[in-house]
Amino acid sequence: MGLEVRTLAATYYDGYHIEPHAHPWGQLIYAAEGVMRVHIADQFWIVPPERAIWAPAQTRHEIWAKGTFAMRTLYLAPRLGTLLAPEFRALDVSPLLRELLLDIVRAGMLDGTLPVHRRLIGVLIDQLRSTAVLPLSLKMPKDRRARAIAERLQREPSDNTALPELARQAGASARTLQRIFQTETGLCFVEWRRRLRLLHGVALLGAGASVTQAGFESGYASTSSFIAAFRGEFGCTPARLRASPDLAARRAPSVPA
Repeated sequence: MGLEVRTLAATYYDGYHIEPHAHPWGQLIYAAEGVMRVHIADQFWIVPPERAIWAPAQTRHEIWAKGTFAMRTLYLAPRLGTLLAPEFRALDVSPLLRELLLDIVRAGMLDGTLPVHRRLIGVLIDQLRSTAVLPLSLKMPKDRRARAIAERLQREPSDNTALPELARQAGASARTLQRIFQTETGLCFVEWRRRLRLLHGVALLGAGASVTQAGFESGYASTSSFIAAFRGEFGCTPARLRASPDLAARRAPSVPA
């Protein structure tokens, strides 16, 4: 037992891309400010401010910054990683976990041979094992026809084109596309499109957009329908995943005098 937790604090500009990579240690990536989009294979996560991603050791992933993205990362030695979930996941971050994470980042590292550090490590692992997992991911289909539709809707989540027309343009029947989405993503097309729109809403909320604006830009005709769909999907209101007012204010462009 020796060095068991290393840290990294970095801030990236909007659109910055961290190329696909993996780490020999587990990685807890906390979005102190801004929104991150994280990809592994054919699945992606949208993570708003003050939430985190757990990436087990050797999990190949890549990250895009959406807005100014302040990343605070803990690298956990393999011994600690085996105590946590073996799969990639988005995590809620309680006030206690947030302060603990930031305190460890300020310290720079934790050495398991030091009693005070050993106690912090114990609290960290307990918090990570008990924190809520957030359903902020979506799997992309592999079939080229379904993939073309998925990428089109990613570019414009508010696109209301019905599946039969989307299927016709992609060169397949609606029934075939329904089957492909269910088989390759685990969701029927309607569910997949709803999750995509709501994740787009999460990204907008994390960037400081109002609930009304996020709902409209995600393809919802009314704020109430957006809130209802959001609560049904994530178990909370959009305001729960919205950037805190102080973060949103810091991101807002200054107005020339």
